[in-house]
Amino acid sequence: SAETRERSKPKSASVCGYPISIFFIVVNEFCERFSYYGMRAVLVLYFKYFLRWDDDFATTIYHTFVALCYLTPIFGAIIADSWLGKFKTIVYLSIVYAAGQVIMAVSAIHDITDANKDGIPDNMTFHVALSMVGLLLIALGTGGIKPCVAAFGGDQFQDHQEKQRSTFFSIFYLSINAGSLLSTVITPILRAQQCGIHTKQQCYPLAFGVPAALMVVALIVFILGSGMYIKVAPQGNVLVKVCKCIGFAIKNRFRHRHSQYPKRQHWMDWAEEKYDKLLIAQVKMVVKVLFLYLPLPMFWALFDQQGSRWTLQATNMNGDFGILVIFPDQMQTVNPILILVLVPIMDSLIYPLIAKCKLNFTPLKRMTVGMFLAAMAFVAAALVQIQIDRTLPKFPSNTVGQAKFINMLNRSLSATAGTNLLSLEPYTANEEYLTFRDSFDGTRNTISISETEPTLVSSYSLVPPVAANIVLNGFGSVLNLTVNNQDYGEIVTNDMSDYVQVSHGNNVILIKNPLTEMECVYNQKLGFGSSYTLIIPSTFTFDQNCAQSINAVTDIQPNTVHMAWQIPQYFLITAGEVVFSVTGLEFAYSQAPSNMKSVLQAGWLLTVAVGNIIVLIVGAITLPVQWAEYILFASLLVLVCIVFSIMAMFYTYIDPVKIEAQFSQMEPEDKDKRKDVQKKDSVKKSRKGSSSDSDSDHEDFISSKM
Repeated sequence: SAETRERSKPKSASVCGYPISIFFIVVNEFCERFSYYGMRAVLVLYFKYFLRWDDDFATTIYHTFVALCYLTPIFGAIIADSWLGKFKTIVYLSIVYAAGQVIMAVSAIHDITDANKDGIPDNMTFHVALSMVGLLLIALGTGGIKPCVAAFGGDQFQDHQEKQRSTFFSIFYLSINAGSLLSTVITPILRAQQCGIHTKQQCYPLAFGVPAALMVVALIVFILGSGMYIKVAPQGNVLVKVCKCIGFAIKNRFRHRHSQYPKRQHWMDWAEEKYDKLLIAQVKMVVKVLFLYLPLPMFWALFDQQGSRWTLQATNMNGDFGILVIFPDQMQTVNPILILVLVPIMDSLIYPLIAKCKLNFTPLKRMTVGMFLAAMAFVAAALVQIQIDRTLPKFPSNTVGQAKFINMLNRSLSATAGTNLLSLEPYTANEEYLTFRDSFDGTRNTISISETEPTLVSSYSLVPPVAANIVLNGFGSVLNLTVNNQDYGEIVTNDMSDYVQVSHGNNVILIKNPLTEMECVYNQKLGFGSSYTLIIPSTFTFDQNCAQSINAVTDIQPNTVHMAWQIPQYFLITAGEVVFSVTGLEFAYSQAPSNMKSVLQAGWLLTVAVGNIIVLIVGAITLPVQWAEYILFASLLVLVCIVFSIMAMFYTYIDPVKIEAQFSQMEPEDKDKRKDVQKKDSVKKSRKGSSSDSDSDHEDFISSKM
């Protein structure tokens, strides 16, 4: 209404019937979604390869963060509708949001403390603490503004601009998809860059810094449009009203469970003493749909693992597609790309074809199919994981040590290591890592190793497309090492370099004698996830054939399972999303009362949060292999799918408009009856001791709640 619209200035100018103010809102949403999805795309790899967490713990923290992002929208809606209004809520929480993104970028700057020789920060507690604070602020910010921005954009239109408002929402959701798609492509590229002041490693500060900058831009752009916005004053949150009505009904029912009050047809009818029948009828419709929401979190438990387990799975795969190289965290872009393809196909081809076949493909049946497709996606992921496991090296547990023996002498050696008998040619190594559970001592002509102080090279886990080299200098002089024009310092005689992490593909290694200024160029082609040791023998000479005398020992074979094998599982889960998520939102909208659609939207977001919590619970179950966990999730979703299909069979579709119209006609009469009840209550209350104990308890309860 006109009374609730506050303007600091007259209505902003319009272009082609659209308020200019919506330009600021659309740009704000694009930048915010770029910021959120860009940061989230590289998050699980940041946990694993910067903070050095294992896969399980990285997955746990990732899904805890996502759950918080979908819990906070409820609080954002309450704050906006009850106290601050949408504009102030967006501004204040965007400041919190931007601060969180900046803190995340700072937390990834590893040169602010001394790092060890592997480039790992010594003061890791500092980085973990900053990261957790940053993620908490981001969850509060992104969740808090989520229910406000779209609604604030809708407020900018007048009642006669329904067509323009509809077009705005289409543009608005296009900006969401554009921001998420571009950020998921760009931020992994930024992450893969090498940066640092003292040590070089993957550039997480840049991968987090660009989303932080975009969030600052989003805030500035939104504030710049302040004078043009129509700002609707807070009018109370309908979600709070619904919760109070439900709470009253439950309390009233249990308060009189032993009394002689007549039974009610529906448990919500116990709220009739305080709330009118129209509101109770609306709440009944909402509760009916919310009941169907109970099985839905299991779908999101699988769906959101695209950013955790599936991304970690991709780190052990080959991303070379020939004309382009795909990073593990970039595979997430397959989902939005397939959405753009599948949505029009489903709407214009599949659904009309099903209708022509006269099949009753109701919304709830579509959602059931969507759940089943998601379960099949995890079966596909399990099959891919089985193939990957066959190609992976066997890394030791925390109680086992591994060693590779390298002969740096210009003669053959025979060696024994525990029960292992080795024969090593000059400047070669044994083909496989040897595994030891206990240290052992050696005698003359025996190579020895202890678990606490290994004397030779051990295995090293890397994220594709990064690979690694280590250089052993057997030359009789100090050498300088440069890889891809990046200086890695000196290697003294009979010593080895630190691990050098480099990109997939051909790498140029420059070996230089600092005394004679002579150089040797060596080209090493590295596959995804591979690791090599380069041996510079004592017979090494700086001439045209110098590169041929360098021996390359394979520590870890390149990944052989191609990332393209993940496309079927992405296709299945995206198809499931289209028929589950899109249909679910449409179903909730069609079955919701006119003034309570936001309540069901809040309930829908809550199912996403609960789904991520389920991942934490199921993830706590220790399984020997990853593919078994995929099968477990698929089995759970199939079970939930069966339960949901049974629930759907008993659901009766309604027309909320007709029901509301019916109760609206009864509302004046209902109000008169409630006024009579209030008068009678007042009279009875004035007569001390004239009523029974149970009656007076009821009267006190009603009078205190009215």
